[in-house]
Amino acid sequence: MGSLNVTKLTGKKAKANYFHHLIRDLEALDIMVRDGLVEKGPIRIGAEQEFCIVRNDFLPNNNSLSLLEAINDPHFTTEIGNYNLEINLDPLELGGDCFSKLHQNLRNLLTLAKQEAVKQDSKIILTGILPTLAHSHIGLQNMTPVQRYFVLNEAAKESRKQDFHIHIRGVDELSFLHDSVMLESCNTSWQMHLQIDPDEFIDMFNWSQAIAGPILAACCNSPLLFGKELWHETRIALFTQSVDIRTNSFLLNESQSRVSFEDKWQRGSISDIYRDNISRFRSLLTAEFEQDSMEMIKQGQIPKLKALNLHNGTVYRWNRACYGVGGSKPHMRIENRYIPSGPTMIDQVANFAFWIGVMKGRGIQDENIHEQMDFKEVKANFFKAARYGMGTQFFWKGKNVPSQELLLDTFLPMARKGLRKVGIVEADIEKYLGVIENRVKKRNGAVWMVDSFRNLCQKKKKNEARQVLTAQLYLNQEKDIPVSEWEVLTPEVTTTFNIQKLVHHVMSTDIFSVEMKDPIELVVYMMQWNNIHHMPVVKGDKELVGLLSWTDIKKYLDSKEQVDFCVKNLMKTEIISISHESSLDEARALMAKYQINSLPVVKGSKLIGIVTSNDL
Repeated sequence: MGSLNVTKLTGKKAKANYFHHLIRDLEALDIMVRDGLVEKGPIRIGAEQEFCIVRNDFLPNNNSLSLLEAINDPHFTTEIGNYNLEINLDPLELGGDCFSKLHQNLRNLLTLAKQEAVKQDSKIILTGILPTLAHSHIGLQNMTPVQRYFVLNEAAKESRKQDFHIHIRGVDELSFLHDSVMLESCNTSWQMHLQIDPDEFIDMFNWSQAIAGPILAACCNSPLLFGKELWHETRIALFTQSVDIRTNSFLLNESQSRVSFEDKWQRGSISDIYRDNISRFRSLLTAEFEQDSMEMIKQGQIPKLKALNLHNGTVYRWNRACYGVGGSKPHMRIENRYIPSGPTMIDQVANFAFWIGVMKGRGIQDENIHEQMDFKEVKANFFKAARYGMGTQFFWKGKNVPSQELLLDTFLPMARKGLRKVGIVEADIEKYLGVIENRVKKRNGAVWMVDSFRNLCQKKKKNEARQVLTAQLYLNQEKDIPVSEWEVLTPEVTTTFNIQKLVHHVMSTDIFSVEMKDPIELVVYMMQWNNIHHMPVVKGDKELVGLLSWTDIKKYLDSKEQVDFCVKNLMKTEIISISHESSLDEARALMAKYQINSLPVVKGSKLIGIVTSNDL
């Protein structure tokens, strides 16, 4: 959205004015394309790097604004979460050693950010979803205090009129309600831009849709969210739901979410892509418009199409058509938004070279892809790739093909051909496509993360495993070696970083609990079956109201005639509990003081875990 000063779009007059400018922008775009004013060459590429800022214990650090000020470089800008920032890389002409140059530019900017981060006890991490993120990090208190984010949140909430419901089912399942668009801050991506000749735009846009599934499969890197193993690229599921402003009862009225993979092949002209979006999605925001685009064209000036770009900025297609003006020349480009950040710079630049190669390498047999494949097949490929990554079986031109076979036999040769066609030096082709080839044969970021996390969880509780995983991710990232060469972590791996152990690192979260009306006989058996000595008593939404110990139960066992005893008759209501953010020393001290062997762990009044003397 750039630095436009946006406000919520309300009132008849403002809406009429905004819509008038939107229509004029579309007319102006049509004329610029018709009259050959939109640049056809040289072709340029560009990228945006989103990254996470963490503290020295690898939990999110909410210091994006102070870090941005310290970096003091126009390439850097804010993101919606105050533990994220974004780098806008300078565009480069496609050809020669542009990928090596891009790699070096990225390295220089990230080095600048890292040098300032160290001074603020922070580190920088490139990853699709930070493994150490917790529910507590995605509240409004962590929204970057910049006007446009609050305006967008207000507009989205007003349009939706109910909380956002997140439900993702992978190996584990995640289901909860959330009250803001801050879920978007869990996602960090590597957004790639390719300038397109306007005469080829619709064909190339359709091709970019057709190849999205297989490209994504090779690049998956976000399998964990809040300690749960979900999709190989969980960002896709999460982002679709995080800014979905349809109210549930209106799903029939508006068939597409604002974040979507579209529902059909594009036909017609560039403007038709925008017309479709404008017809489907009402504008949420507006800004000041000084000039009329059509008037500017009549005066021989090139308009910025502000209203159109503002609307486009609130429709989150995984492949997005973009209009821009660079050096007083207008151009069109496709923005690829589905690739995650990380795991390393070299992996990301390889992803870019691979995508550009396939975009440019399509043969005569791939033209008119919209006549060869049903769009539903392409869309299914994309969501299967997001869910299963390299385990996907793709439907490609009439047959089912395993992902490795499709990538190694069809896509990589096509990418080599495409990069040669646009004049990329052989050294870069070998270097970056070699990274992709090894990754397809061995493992991508998602597989490394899942395998490592499962191993760590054999010896550690989930929260500690997440911190150790992120620490190791950081160490590998600093070496900038491709993820396919990383060793999968073993259960014994720890971290040399000074991470103070807290209660939430060692507590058990898989806890049995009972309610006040439950019969004591049931509790006796539950404790015997599961070999546990303490049973928390909860009501409603896990509110802790009491505790039963085996000592309490013994009294019941000694007087068997009182068969109708229920939990309420025996439970203790004066409970010694502890916060999940307390230190282990505090937990030990409490147990010693009250001579007890377990402590319920609470967040507010809610039970979230239990810590025993064995855990300590």
